[in-house]
Amino acid sequence: MSVERRLRNVGRRLTKLREELRVADEQALHFAEVSDDTRIRSLVSETPLAEQEHREAQRTTDAMERHRNDLREAIARLEAEQDDLLDRLSRRSPG
Repeated sequence: MSVERRLRNVGRRLTKLREELRVADEQALHFAEVSDDTRIRSLVSETPLAEQEHREAQRTTDAMERHRNDLREAIARLEAEQDDLLDRLSRRSPG
């Protein structure tokens, strides 16, 4: 596959991952708010059900944070690949 084609593919994948990260950021904010609310309810009510709801909400929040970190790492890898491809392209082009 040509460098140009690979560069276009990486660019498309980066665009998609950045959009996924934007959505995940919004969702993470929502889940964090839910987790905070359930934590407060758990502290106030001191019932096993409220504590269970909080633990479940916190697990969801933690899972979303792991997903966001995975997306950030994938974006960083693609950005590094993009930089490498741009370097290759610039070395090939007559200056």
